[in-house]
Amino acid sequence: MSASISPASVIQAVREQVSCEIDGEAVVLNLRDGVYYSLNPVGAKLWTLLQDHRTLRELCDALLQEYPGLEAERCESDVLRLISQMAEWELVEIGNTVET
Repeated sequence: MSASISPASVIQAVREQVSCEIDGEAVVLNLRDGVYYSLNPVGAKLWTLLQDHRTLRELCDALLQEYPGLEAERCESDVLRLISQMAEWELVEIGNTVET
């Protein structure tokens, strides 16, 4: 799945979910299959950002601002891995890329 995601891919949380924050973490319920998912504090921040259309690049830029000690290359790799996993869980939609 990650091969089809580029830095300009537009990503957003699906509508068929509900989520809440508990002690800095996010709990997400996929309404399609009734499965709950838990995200650590960084994943919870990413989930908050995914409530609006964002590109992979915008997501990484926002996380790098939030967590200044994070290395850009590792951030992109980790975000790409989590977005790919969320896509498998049917929690996000990945759209066409935007012009850069």
